[in-house]
Amino acid sequence: QRNAEDASTRLGVVASKKVGNAVCRNRAKRKIREVFRLNRHLLNKTDDIVIVARKTINNASVAEVRDDFITICQRAGLIKKA
Repeated sequence: QRNAEDASTRLGVVASKKVGNAVCRNRAKRKIREVFRLNRHLLNKTDDIVIVARKTINNASVAEVRDDFITICQRAGLIKKA
């Protein structure tokens, strides 16, 4: 966790060749980055997050990826307390 005033949550996405060819890997990373962008406001301000894409993301909709992302963040304690 970073403590600078201008610190924000950062995302790193990894998609290995096991996910598929370059098109599949890039599509998987785009889905994850879009879900992060739309749900960034829910997260603590200064966390760095690294997500490893799995092959199942190829058949998942953005809504399913969003649900999984939120569930994972809650388990990790990254969601702001209401």
